[in-house]
Amino acid sequence: MKKMTGKERMMTALRCGVPDRVPVAPDFSCLIPCKMTGKPFWDVLLYENPPLWQAYINVCDRYGTEAWAMTGAVPYAMASPVTYRHTTEQQGERLIRHTVIETPDGVLTTTDTFFRNDASTQTEKMIKNFKEDFPKVRHLFADITSYDMSYLKMQREALGERGLLGVGVATPGLQIFMAYFDGNLEAATYAMYDEPELFGELCDLLEKQQNRIVEICCEEKVESILTGGSGSITLQSPEIWKQLSFPAIQKQTRMCREAGVLSGIHSCGKETYIVKTCAEESDLNYINPLEIPPMGDCQLKECKALACGKLALMGNLHTTDVMLNGSIDDVRLASLQAMLDAGQDGGFVLSTGDQCGRDTPGENLLEMVRTAEEFGYYPLNVDKISSEIERLQKQKEQSKGR
Repeated sequence: MKKMTGKERMMTALRCGVPDRVPVAPDFSCLIPCKMTGKPFWDVLLYENPPLWQAYINVCDRYGTEAWAMTGAVPYAMASPVTYRHTTEQQGERLIRHTVIETPDGVLTTTDTFFRNDASTQTEKMIKNFKEDFPKVRHLFADITSYDMSYLKMQREALGERGLLGVGVATPGLQIFMAYFDGNLEAATYAMYDEPELFGELCDLLEKQQNRIVEICCEEKVESILTGGSGSITLQSPEIWKQLSFPAIQKQTRMCREAGVLSGIHSCGKETYIVKTCAEESDLNYINPLEIPPMGDCQLKECKALACGKLALMGNLHTTDVMLNGSIDDVRLASLQAMLDAGQDGGFVLSTGDQCGRDTPGENLLEMVRTAEEFGYYPLNVDKISSEIERLQKQKEQSKGR
């Protein structure tokens, strides 16, 4: 088979096809790229110097991985006149950014905390009193009146043939709305039960706006969208996810299929239920990160069976036990087992659980690529992979016995 580019390799695998070899795309979407710049993390995450998408590309180049760049954005204007005013202050090793969101029905406020050597977090969220703030929040979901594709095109040109570029969209659910409510998941949950009509309207507004973004992406032939949401059935029950989130996923993935646009779901934590449901009842193309216990509930072999050849898998080396604290041999062993469990007939990207830690050794990232280069070309040599797994397991047992 002709050697593929990173983009061809990723696109083929994530459409359940058989590429030239197993693609390798660890999830190092934030922490490692920021660290590699040598700058305070707020330079990247707040001031875009460099922007995170460029820092991510630099990491892919350094370690020779395929790119899974879910940093695509389509800026848009809305019918409601909403403005944002920011003020920033430094407090020791932190930058605090206060935001005032001015709407025709009043003001909302948020606060974000940016750290020198770690990811940022939102420490004040916009909804303090759901009933009082909802008229203001409505304006954030006004009709989209225009959009600009130039930023996405710039990212595509910079990424080249390294891999996949995606635009993220949301679906209704507590995993999304906890970012809106001061009080986090608890406050969002109370809002759902105490004000069901308003909460239902919030779900409808979000879904309508996000579906419009998918529609734009399909019209503009964007190569992929990423839907779902982190913690979809960890931060809420499967039943609530099926009620709030899944109808939007069905619509979005159907739109993508009809337009020939690749669709994926990222949901850290528990995910086996989502694999089964999406394979049986949606047009989804792929899912990640398929975290193993205790972080999640996924085993690749089981997920491969549940996917029934309809859903490509991307995962799932443990980000702490294997990638952060493990040896090169641990990474090699886990990579081989993942390819054996999920990669034999294509439809698989060798990756990690959610977000490799900031201090993950570079050698461990390189070992994922080396292992795929040695054992991951198709058709996979199952005997060769199994023999190497057996050798590494014996070596590990012997080292424990010393």
